Amino acid sequence: MVDNVWNHDSSNQANASKTTINLDNPNYYFNRELSWLDFNRRCIDEAFDKENPLLEQLNFLAIGSSNLDEFVMVRVAGVYDQFLAGVKVAENKTQMTPRDLLQGISEKNHENVTVQYKRYNEIIPTLDSLNYSIKRMNELNEEELAQAERYFTDLILPTLSPLGVDAYKPFPHLSNKSLNILVQLEQKKEELTAIVPIPSLLNRYTTLEVGKKRTIILTEDIIVHFISALFTGYTIKYTYPFRITRNADFDIIEDSAADLLALIEDYVKSRKKGMAVRLEIDTRGVENYNSDHHTFLQNILELADQDIYLVDGPLDLTYLFSLVDQIGEEHPDQLYKPFTPHLNPKHLGESLFDEADKKDIFLNHPFDSFKPVVSFVEQAAEDKNTIAIKQTLYRVSKNSPIISALKKAAENGKEVTVLVELKARFDEQNNVYWARELEEAGCHVLYGVSELKTHSKITLIIRKDDNKIKRYIHLGTGNYNDKTANTYTDMGVISSHDELASDASSFFNYLSGYTERPTYKHLHVSPFEIRDSLIDYINEEIDYQKQYGNGRIITKMNSLTDKPLIQKLYEASQAGVKVDLIVRGICCLRPGIPGISENIHVRSIVGRFLEHSRVYHFNRNGKKHLFLSSADMMTRNMTKRVEIEFPILDQDIEAEVLDILELQLADTMKARVLQYDGDYVRPDRTATHLNSQNELMKRANAATEAIQTMTIESKKKDNWFTRILRRFNN
Repeated sequence: MVDNVWNHDSSNQANASKTTINLDNPNYYFNRELSWLDFNRRCIDEAFDKENPLLEQLNFLAIGSSNLDEFVMVRVAGVYDQFLAGVKVAENKTQMTPRDLLQGISEKNHENVTVQYKRYNEIIPTLDSLNYSIKRMNELNEEELAQAERYFTDLILPTLSPLGVDAYKPFPHLSNKSLNILVQLEQKKEELTAIVPIPSLLNRYTTLEVGKKRTIILTEDIIVHFISALFTGYTIKYTYPFRITRNADFDIIEDSAADLLALIEDYVKSRKKGMAVRLEIDTRGVENYNSDHHTFLQNILELADQDIYLVDGPLDLTYLFSLVDQIGEEHPDQLYKPFTPHLNPKHLGESLFDEADKKDIFLNHPFDSFKPVVSFVEQAAEDKNTIAIKQTLYRVSKNSPIISALKKAAENGKEVTVLVELKARFDEQNNVYWARELEEAGCHVLYGVSELKTHSKITLIIRKDDNKIKRYIHLGTGNYNDKTANTYTDMGVISSHDELASDASSFFNYLSGYTERPTYKHLHVSPFEIRDSLIDYINEEIDYQKQYGNGRIITKMNSLTDKPLIQKLYEASQAGVKVDLIVRGICCLRPGIPGISENIHVRSIVGRFLEHSRVYHFNRNGKKHLFLSSADMMTRNMTKRVEIEFPILDQDIEAEVLDILELQLADTMKARVLQYDGDYVRPDRTATHLNSQNELMKRANAATEAIQTMTIESKKKDNWFTRILRRFNN
C-alpha cells in the first residue's frame, strides 16, 4: 500500500483548488513497465478462475509466457540499454533510474513467474481425468520408456550436435529463445562443460499411447534422460535445460525506401544475436540446485542475479497452446463453448455497397463477423465499377484473404495502392513477404513514412456508378487480420459518407505523394493531432462541467501512458468531471489521489477475448461526441505513429457503442478495478454476475436467430404466394 505520498501539502486538501498543484509529482504516476507486469499477472490469474474451462486455464498460462517473452526482448532490453548508456532517468513520470527500474521489474516478475508455475503444477495432475498425463522420464512404465527410447534413437539423436566449451572451443552463439541443455561432464577428475542445442524444428513434446492413456513427454526431458549417448566415455555430473532471451529492440535508421526491404530483413536476423537479458533454467533435474550450477552461464552471458529465473517446471509454457489444441479435439467440453459471430447476409457481396449507401454499417468484432470487411475488398476487386482500392496494412494473417483480394484487384486492372508497414514489430518478415507479393501482382506498394509507423486502419474504395464517382471507406480500431478478428475485440465502420470519404482521399494522397499536411473535416491524424484533439475535448468537458455540472468522459483503450493526456485528465477530475477509463493493459495514471484524481475510475477487463478497441466519448452537455481510433493514449501513438481518430456520425451507432461501454463499466466477472496503491481488485459480485463479453455473445446469437426467423417467415410467405399464384393460373 502507498500512504502519505501526496506531497502537495496534504493537511490542506480542502484548499487544494486554491493552491498550485505540481502535476509532475512522481508519486502521481505508475511506471509503465511495472504496470505492464501487473497486466500480465491478471492474465496469469485467469488460470485460477474456475469460471474458465480447464484447458482455457492452461491457455492463460501460455499467454502469460508469450506476453513475457516480447516484454523482455523489447521493454526490459530497452531499460538495459538505458542503464548501459548511463541514462539517469528511465522515464518522465515516476523518474525511476534504470537501475531501480530493472530491480523493480525483476522483483515483480519473479513473483509473477512463481505464481504461474505454482498454478501450472496444480493443473497438470488434473489432466489425468481426461486420460492425459505429463510425466518425467522416471515416471514412465516399461512400455512407455521403450517407446520414448525408440523416439529418441530414431528421430532426436540424429539431429543433435553437442558443443564442447573449452579453451579451443569458444562458447557457441545460442539463438534467442532457443532451448538448450547444459551438460557438466567429468573424465579423469577433469570437469568439462558442453551445450546441446535442441533443434527448433523438433516437436516440443511427443505423445506416448498405451491403451486409452496418453502420456506427454517433453523433448528436453527425453534428451536429458538419454544424454549419455552423446558423451561416450564421460561421466555426466548433472544436466539442465536452459533458455536465453536476447535484446530484440534495435533502432532502424531509414536512409531510403529502396533499401528498406533489405534493411528490415537484416534487422530480423539481428534479433537472434542480441545481448542476453534473461536466463531461464529448469531446475527439476538437479538435486540441491544452487547458484554454483549456473555461475558459468551467468558469467559468459554477463547477467546479474536478478536476470536469472529458476523455475520449477518446463521452460517456455507456450507449448501449452498446441497441447490444449490436441486435448481439446477429444474434450471440447473443456474449452470455451464454440461461438459463431453474427453475420448479416446483406453485408456481403453486391448488397454491401447498397447497404452502405443507405446507412453506415457498424461492426463490433468478434461478436460481429469479420467477413463483411473481407467482402468489402473482395467485391471491389471483382466489381467492374471499381476504379481504385487504397488500404493500409499493419498486421495480416498468414494466408490473408485481404491480400488475395488486393492481388486479384490488381490483376483485374484496378488501381491498387497498399501501404505495408514493414516496421510492425515481430511481423516484419511477414510484411516483407507480402510487400513483394503485392508488388509482383501489380499493386503500388508504399512502405510508410520515414521514422514513423503507420498504424492506421483504413480502406478506401473508389467506384464509378452512373458516370459518377462514389467513394466507400472502412475505418477501424484493429488490424486487417481475419485470424485475430476472432479473438480480439475491435470496432469498425463501413460508410459512404462524402466528407469522411473525402478525408480518406486526402489521407492517402498525403501518404503517397508530395502535398502539405491536409486539413481534415472529420478525421484527426497523428502525429500530435490526435493528442491535440483529445486535449481540446477534455478542456471542453471541463467547461461544460463548470457551466452545467454534468461533465462525463468515458474512454476505452489498451494502454494509457501519455503524460500530457494524463495531466489533462487530472485537471478534468479536479474540475469535477466524472472520468471512467477502461484500460486493458498499462495504466500510468494513478486514480483516487485526493484533490487530484478522485473523480477518475479505472478498470481492466481480461477475459475470453483480448480487449483491443479504442473508444473516446465526451458528454458535451448531452450533445455527445464519440470517436473510434487506431490509437491508444500512449506517447508513441501520439507522436511516433500515423494514426487515425474518426467520429461516429450515425446516432444509432453512437448509442450502440455507448451501450457497450456502459455494459463493460458494469462488468463484475472479468473486470478488475485499479486502486490508488496499484492493486487491481475485483468488483463486488453480490448484486450482479455480469460478464460483458458473454453478454455481447448472447446479443450476437439473438441477432442471428432473429435473421434466421425472418428468413424462414419470408420463405413461408413466398411459398404461400407461389401456391396462390399457381391456383390462380390454373
